[in-house]
Amino acid sequence: MQLPIEWLPTQGAAEQLIVMLHGVGGSGADMAPLAQALRIQFPQAALLAPDAPHAFDGGGVGRAGRQWFSVVGITEANRAERIQAALPPLWSWLRRTQDRLRVPPVATAIAGFSQGGILALESAVGNDGLAGRVLAFSARFGTLPEEAPRHTTLHLFHGGADGVIPVAQARAAMERLAALQGDATIDIAEGVGHLLHPVLLNCALHRLKSHIPLRTWQAALGGAAAVPANPKPNPQPTDD
Repeated sequence: MQLPIEWLPTQGAAEQLIVMLHGVGGSGADMAPLAQALRIQFPQAALLAPDAPHAFDGGGVGRAGRQWFSVVGITEANRAERIQAALPPLWSWLRRTQDRLRVPPVATAIAGFSQGGILALESAVGNDGLAGRVLAFSARFGTLPEEAPRHTTLHLFHGGADGVIPVAQARAAMERLAALQGDATIDIAEGVGHLLHPVLLNCALHRLKSHIPLRTWQAALGGAAAVPANPKPNPQPTDD
């Protein structure tokens, strides 16, 4: 996959890896606002935003971008199949990237917008522990999960006026994850549509800096097996 954005620390090795997945018909360059915000807060993070592997097939003027899977003729009956077909190549690329930059999964975050956010969410469920964090903007699950990830924290960000993926999808996802005792948060910006709005970007930064994963609390309290010590922690300074 092409990498319009690959920003590495100016000095020293990468301590975190944050991969950003764009929406349908877009490109990795669309994730620049998020990358710029993250770069300020996490200067030792490697920030990568790849182009999706397939040319956008939806047509329309000015839509010569890329897609992770086709949405032409998509229905609730075939959505999950298309999503699942798109995941293995992404996972393989991410593992190679982790190896190349020497950043472990626990110090990796996957952030995605819209179609990219769908893949981020489904990665958390289908490959638990591939990343320590998922940040899903204006996204949804293909189908609501039957089990919640135990090694990945999910952060949902959504516009209350989203006309493409209604906010009800995010609320349903949060309710399901809560019922399954998953580690998840949700932030909804009222009046915001289907876009990477600055308000939601600020919410994402706050979650990365302040949210301590449930598994960490459980390990500290003796409620779960301790997770391996991580010399390169997931993006989350201990102080807000």
